[in-house]
Amino acid sequence: MQTKPLTDPSPKSFTRMTEHRQLAVVLFADIAGYTALMQKDEDSALQILQRFKTELFRSVKTHEGEIIQYFGDGCLTVFSNAADAIASAKIIQEKLREEPAVPVRIGIHLGDVLYREGNIFGDCVNIASRIESMGVPGAILFSDAIKKQIKNKPEFIVSSLGEFEFKNVDEPMEIFALANKGFPIPRRNVMDGKFKEKTLKKSIAVLPFVNMSNDPEQEYFSDGIAEEILNSLTHINDLTVAGRISSFQFRGKNSNLKDIGDKLGVKTVLEGSVRKQGSRVRITAQLVNVTDGYQLWSERFDREMNDIFSIQDEIALSVTEALKLTLLKKDKEIMTKNHTQNPQAYELFLKGIFNLNKRGGSLFPAMQFFQQAIELDPGFALAYTGLADANLFMATYGLAPPRLLLPKAKQAAEKALELDPLLAEAYCSLGYYYACFEWDWKKSNQNFHKSIEINPRYCHTHSWYMWTQLSLIEGKFSEAEELCKAALKLEPLSATLYGTYSLILHTAGKLEEALPVCQLGIELDPYSFLCQVNKGIISMELHKYEEAIAAYSFVSNISKRHHFAVNGLIWNYCETGEIEKARTLMNELLERCQKEYIAKMFTAMSLAYLNDLDLAFEYLEKAYEERDPLLLTLKYEQWGPANFRSDPRFEKFVEKINFPH
Repeated sequence: MQTKPLTDPSPKSFTRMTEHRQLAVVLFADIAGYTALMQKDEDSALQILQRFKTELFRSVKTHEGEIIQYFGDGCLTVFSNAADAIASAKIIQEKLREEPAVPVRIGIHLGDVLYREGNIFGDCVNIASRIESMGVPGAILFSDAIKKQIKNKPEFIVSSLGEFEFKNVDEPMEIFALANKGFPIPRRNVMDGKFKEKTLKKSIAVLPFVNMSNDPEQEYFSDGIAEEILNSLTHINDLTVAGRISSFQFRGKNSNLKDIGDKLGVKTVLEGSVRKQGSRVRITAQLVNVTDGYQLWSERFDREMNDIFSIQDEIALSVTEALKLTLLKKDKEIMTKNHTQNPQAYELFLKGIFNLNKRGGSLFPAMQFFQQAIELDPGFALAYTGLADANLFMATYGLAPPRLLLPKAKQAAEKALELDPLLAEAYCSLGYYYACFEWDWKKSNQNFHKSIEINPRYCHTHSWYMWTQLSLIEGKFSEAEELCKAALKLEPLSATLYGTYSLILHTAGKLEEALPVCQLGIELDPYSFLCQVNKGIISMELHKYEEAIAAYSFVSNISKRHHFAVNGLIWNYCETGEIEKARTLMNELLERCQKEYIAKMFTAMSLAYLNDLDLAFEYLEKAYEERDPLLLTLKYEQWGPANFRSDPRFEKFVEKINFPH
């Protein structure tokens, strides 16, 4: 049924009689794939075009914009300010995603324009057109100039797409996307547009291989094979590889390969299956072009377990040949380098990685598996880094005393570097160790930088480094935000990274921005411990106590009453005047301290909320003695009630941590 417009959506006639220049916000919009639709079904295409014009006219008029010109399936519009342009674009896309949907792309830029005889000209117009050309249906893209104008508008959530070089534009430009719920964020490697001519990098995602063994416990092995191939491919300079966390989001989902490519920003996908029975293993793998589903390469391997390393090398090298990549000798040596030739040690290592990635209580068996792998092969460098990270994670999440765990992490990481001096994972572990245990910021930064230099695609380094940056910079969070952007490019579907990003915004006092970012992480993984905990503290500070208590209660249930969640409930009950509930939970924690390890810093905060300041500072001293990693956030985060932070003992305590000035 044809949609009728509210009124004739034709361009306005300018009343301006003279040629002049002025600053304006230019919005370009067009219907993606309209030409092909016209060739297929002219009547449907005309109905869609009419609906597009009607909704655009309605929204532009409401937000005091001006339609300058229609051109086929597109439209050029101007606004006097960025907020109105974004608000108008947002409504247009929300309306046009309703059935029958209209696939519209929108690009917006702010700059100087020349008005002449009812039309506009200038670089601003050209740049807005180029931004629109790189979009995808449903998206709203805009320049840094627009982003700066709306930075204090919490109703607009913004995501950086990185810098781009456009035709006939001298300098690279950072482009942003509206990231509100329901709005697609284009991935860099699947974008088309009016870019400068240059060789685009090949891109790939390695999906988790399907476990075809009769034993579901063998999932660690199929995951490990895929992850090892992925890690090999990350060392190729001319290949962009989607991160493990993001790629493995699609485990067990019957997702369309094109959708996977769009979400991960890749043009090819490697998928496969593993069947392991006794000493025999069968691995199948295929490389697929996500655009047309064309199979670029496939192979089946039936081998003995002793040949597992050569199979992984063959698959990785076959992928590079299928993608027509020219490997440098150095690339080939790194990507096919094996850290052990012992199949039993390798299996134990894969079990360790599998449990390490699950976090929580799985860190205990992870540590045991890494230790067993080392016992079988004392020269297995990556097993030492796994052991280091297991210790670091356990210390951070308060599962055991950090003073016992952190030196073990250092020892393991240093041993890994002794075996392999170019192991990015080990430098990352040492960077985090020096920040958490010795508070040696110089050595911490040196190790993080070395890790990034060796392997800039190792997401874990960006994540831990940005977390430690919150300890160093008062009121200046640009370093941490840049690290977060780099990490999200590597792992666009990581709930943990969104949780960390929300912590950055929370520390900066941007609470209204932090909460939606947290929610994005929860949409990716409703069971994300970090996102749910952060949602609790952010909601509490926004006085949304019901939401905060719900988040902490959820975390408490899924984590078997982890003390971070119990402390969060105490804080909220104190804020809402439910002191008896808070005291009951406080007594529970103090009793548990006698039987299990409970991290002391958050416990100190809870005692402060209950106005037991003397005991609160006693527990803060215990946190200092234990080297609780959460102490890194103490200076710039607003943990604890005002009477606690204003107490003279607090400032004196913070000085002991040797924060850099």
